[in-house]
Amino acid sequence: MKKVLLIGNGAREHAMGDALSKSAEVFVLGGERNPGLMKLAAEYAVADACDRDAILEFAERVRPDFAVVGPEAPIAAGVADVLMEHGVRSASPLAIAGQLESSKSFTRDLLGKYGIAGNPRFKVFLNEEGLEEFFAELGGDFVVKADGLKSGKGVKVSGDHLGSRKEGLAYARECIGEGGRVVVEEKLIGQEFSLMSFCDGMTTVDMPAVQDHKRAFDGDKGSNTGGMGSYSCADHILPFLKKSDVEAAAEITRKVAGALFEETGKYFKGVMYGGFMAVADGVRLIEYNARFGDPEAMNVLPIIKTDFVEVCQAIIAGELAGMKIEFENKATVCKYVVPKGYPDKPVKGEKIIIGDVPAGVRTYFALVDSREDGLYLSGSRAVAFVGIGDTVEEAEKLAQSAVEKVQGPVFYRKDIGTKALIDERIKMMKEIRGK
Repeated sequence: MKKVLLIGNGAREHAMGDALSKSAEVFVLGGERNPGLMKLAAEYAVADACDRDAILEFAERVRPDFAVVGPEAPIAAGVADVLMEHGVRSASPLAIAGQLESSKSFTRDLLGKYGIAGNPRFKVFLNEEGLEEFFAELGGDFVVKADGLKSGKGVKVSGDHLGSRKEGLAYARECIGEGGRVVVEEKLIGQEFSLMSFCDGMTTVDMPAVQDHKRAFDGDKGSNTGGMGSYSCADHILPFLKKSDVEAAAEITRKVAGALFEETGKYFKGVMYGGFMAVADGVRLIEYNARFGDPEAMNVLPIIKTDFVEVCQAIIAGELAGMKIEFENKATVCKYVVPKGYPDKPVKGEKIIIGDVPAGVRTYFALVDSREDGLYLSGSRAVAFVGIGDTVEEAEKLAQSAVEKVQGPVFYRKDIGTKALIDERIKMMKEIRGK
């Protein structure tokens, strides 16, 4: 049996560990104890996921066949690089390829340099020269992006987070002051979707399209979060998309993988997670992540039919082209239970009780503290429940029946995966595309 080193301790990593454990021994290193991963791991080390020394010490002891890195921070910190230097290969990218996520300006410039479609109008600023003029050009519709990793909190949009051009300029100046650069873009109007693709550096294989929900409350209200939940459809396309939208997004990813090798001399090995927006005249790239999405991993990994360990090995060996990767034709709905007050002032240290989880629902633990007398909130997303069914409606009912049973100071979004919310998305796309 293969041995796999899994780095990370969230619900995404629980889903990854669950998929890996079907045909491998899983050794986990994460910053906190995850009760789900504790159950399936052959061994579990608690250490910072960016602590190279702790990771190497653990790897030298367990001698894994390969490693997989879950979160973005250790990828950016070069954990895959250090492991590779010590003879452990990873189904996750080296830091230089991980710039796809760790630098917004790198990705925008890469698309521009290699003539890949998908960029909005944008400019990268290293100082304030020309900044006011570009804001004036964009009028009142703009997006300001901090360049580095900000856990999804570095992007501010006019009308949502920035009330005026003056506020936009102030935030852009703050980004330059903190990180030395800022990306300013036109604001796109449309529907966002996630298309994650396995990549061995030469070949990309797409997973089912997923839609995430970032806002804390029903009706897309409230603060941005790490993601309150997500859904996917049995046909692997979303109801508001045309097949050509998914094909266009997949083509951007395929070309970006090739451009990355041209630019860096290194193959991207791992998951390229494209955040795209369907707009009036096609598809635009919002951003790339260099790993599985959280929650999106929990929509796709429970329905992968192909052995996930074999997929990881093919990524490492550069053999994806010869592999048929299949997913079940099932719909999925993921709903997160989070502490009251999340994300701004979440309660911590309070006990929660999970009721009887219905058949057809997967449970993935995120940030909860497992004590002798039960589970306690740790201040971030707590538990994800994934309903799997023949239709989104069926999957949503299953996920909803599980979240409703959780007792404690928590909340969740009731509307994710519901017909009412999906119909709104369809209506909006019809309106902006004039159909």
